[in-house]
Amino acid sequence: MNLAEAGWQPGTVDASDARPAGTGCCGVSSRENRAACRTAGRLRWARLVLLAIAVSLLGGCAIFGDQEDETKGWSQQKLYNEASAELRAGSYQKAVEYYEKLQSRYPFGKYAHQAQLDIAYAYYRSEEPASAIAAADRFIRLHPQHPAVVYAHYLKGLVNFNSNLGMISRFVPTDDSQRDPGAALRSYKDFEVVVNEFPDSDYAEDARKRMLYLRNNLARHEVHVARYYLKRGAWVAAANRASYVVENYQRTPVLKEALEVMVEAYTRLGMQDLADDTQRVITFNENTGAFAPDPRDAEDQSWTYEVWDFIGLDED
Repeated sequence: MNLAEAGWQPGTVDASDARPAGTGCCGVSSRENRAACRTAGRLRWARLVLLAIAVSLLGGCAIFGDQEDETKGWSQQKLYNEASAELRAGSYQKAVEYYEKLQSRYPFGKYAHQAQLDIAYAYYRSEEPASAIAAADRFIRLHPQHPAVVYAHYLKGLVNFNSNLGMISRFVPTDDSQRDPGAALRSYKDFEVVVNEFPDSDYAEDARKRMLYLRNNLARHEVHVARYYLKRGAWVAAANRASYVVENYQRTPVLKEALEVMVEAYTRLGMQDLADDTQRVITFNENTGAFAPDPRDAEDQSWTYEVWDFIGLDED
């Protein structure tokens, strides 16, 4: 029996193989089919993006891998000479790079000690105070008996001396004594080590001058605080702060100001006997010329200082 006789007609399908109208290849409704297709498309795009990122990363690694270190094969003498040349030229970041390579490749070489000091100075000039102090401290810790250890102490003092001077302070006059005294105290202690332990060194004289400047500023800072307490009506705190200046900062230009604060504070507190005694001390020192002159009064102030004082931005 042929197919025609069996009842089969062209274009007909067996009922067992028939799908409901409007279904896709997965046998789901058209709406579900579209959602599934969108999800599959997103997955394909995600795979393509990840593949592109992987290729770019591999390409980047290949690019960086092709870059050759210019200092490869340099002797320690050449590294040191190049670093020193960059330091003299003012290329401090480049000098730091060379000194770091010199220390990592030749930690016990003949230039190791000098490189440790030079990199501390390079950090200082490149305005990286924390790195400069860390490098100086490392030299002091590793070589406490080295003849150049005095320079490490002096450099620490310089870094702290200048650490609180920002870009504006380099061009606009401000009162250093009104800044946070923390860096000034650290600088004073660093210079004190130079003066006390290395009094005959080349750095001792400059350290003494900087200590005098810092001491005057620290005393002036205490008086600023005492006057602030006066303005707030904290008479006891003002008297105590001014008394601290009298006890710890003798022969400073602000000693008279500290005594004047004490007179006002004692008067406000009703302690007239103490106020009168303090005033007699002021009068006696004025008559004998015992008060130290303020070096700032002897300097010719530029018009920028006059404008700054007129505006009064340094006032409490």
